[in-house]
Amino acid sequence: MRYVRPSAFARSARPIFRTAAPPSAKNSSIAIPVALFHHSRANMLQQKIKVKNPVVELDGDEMTRVIWKDIKDKFIFPYLDIDLKYYDLGLEYRDETSDKVTLDAAEAIKKYSVGIKCATITPDEARVKEFNLKQMWLSPNGTIRNALGGTVFREPIVIPRIPRLVPGWKKPIIIGRHAFGDQYRAKDAVLPGPGKLSMVYTPEGGEPQEIEVYQFKSGGGVAQTQYNTDESITGFAHASFKLALDKGLPLYMSTKNTILKKYDGRFKDIFQEIYDSQYQKAFEEKGIWYEHRLIDDMVAQMIKSSGGYIMALKNYDGDVQSDIVAQGFGSLGLMTSVLITPDGKTFESEAAHGTVTRHYREHQKGRETSTNPIASIFAWTRGLIQRGKLDGQPELVAFAEGLEKACVDTVDVDGVMTKDLALACGKSDRADYVTTSEYLAAVEKRLKNALKEKL
Repeated sequence: MRYVRPSAFARSARPIFRTAAPPSAKNSSIAIPVALFHHSRANMLQQKIKVKNPVVELDGDEMTRVIWKDIKDKFIFPYLDIDLKYYDLGLEYRDETSDKVTLDAAEAIKKYSVGIKCATITPDEARVKEFNLKQMWLSPNGTIRNALGGTVFREPIVIPRIPRLVPGWKKPIIIGRHAFGDQYRAKDAVLPGPGKLSMVYTPEGGEPQEIEVYQFKSGGGVAQTQYNTDESITGFAHASFKLALDKGLPLYMSTKNTILKKYDGRFKDIFQEIYDSQYQKAFEEKGIWYEHRLIDDMVAQMIKSSGGYIMALKNYDGDVQSDIVAQGFGSLGLMTSVLITPDGKTFESEAAHGTVTRHYREHQKGRETSTNPIASIFAWTRGLIQRGKLDGQPELVAFAEGLEKACVDTVDVDGVMTKDLALACGKSDRADYVTTSEYLAAVEKRLKNALKEKL
């Protein structure tokens, strides 16, 4: 982007909006691996599942760090013989290592393919002062995304008992956010007065090409340049198509290509070319489809739909819509977040919410807290499911799915829930909700009963 003072010199979307239920809707009971237990004469001894390959564990901050340990103690170590490659991404240790630990963790995920991450603090001015930090470190999520590439997919955890702000949403809506470029890597500036704004592109070995943007006449203003790359858009497309096939859900890619004919048009064209040449046959065999939709039309149809599809969105659109979908389904505490690379192998899972600072302050005072741990548990289960799929371990996949079912049924069937979910149900009396520890104990009881029933 160049600013010079004067002295220096589509097509509209198709009207039919379709959704599909997930393929082979799962039975209400998840198959728990019988191999998890064996019998003796007098008792039943637990036999752990041996996880074939390591998983990278990224620890975090505040209340989620406390819950993270409880999850491991109740649901991971008792049932799995697992090699966890541990990285402490707590803010104090990130500061101690000048954030090298975050880069090391990203490299470990590249090596072992699966990472499971606790929520972490992204410091602002207040946090810099609170922790006496060397500097205001970048978001570890952003650092890991930049190191791994890939696409962030957010999926709601649907619990029928929990009312949805959008009542018609019966099936999940998965948001795929292209977490690269656009506004998030833009250069912007305040222009102080009249002048000419232009962009200059200089090809390697070629002459500069100037594109005039605007002539400021009576005063200044603001300007911004942003970019994306064919390589990144191509990776975004592959990750989106592969997830759609894995989930058995239709895929909608949305842009504003009627206005940004070249910029957004590039996204549309690359997606269509890849779909036509590499994925169309597989989609048709699964009974699913791919369509490009204008973003405004897509959002309007999303509100009217019943769910059951994936939306692939540019960086800003995905950032906004993922939070809208989370609240529409009831709570950010019921939202999973996974980062998937284009090859479909390298994978990082985490909860979509933050570190729950307010609850942590209460915890530090020795007071009881009712923090929703479901998304943190699902961070573990989604990572374990990916590990099981990569290694050909159906018993590991079944265990993780069984733990997910225990979490959901504890709320939906037993009515045992944390305060945020009770409030979503219109209940606020202390008798209507349980503490975090009580909820985890209820899930543990359900999981153990499910395992016994499968013997």
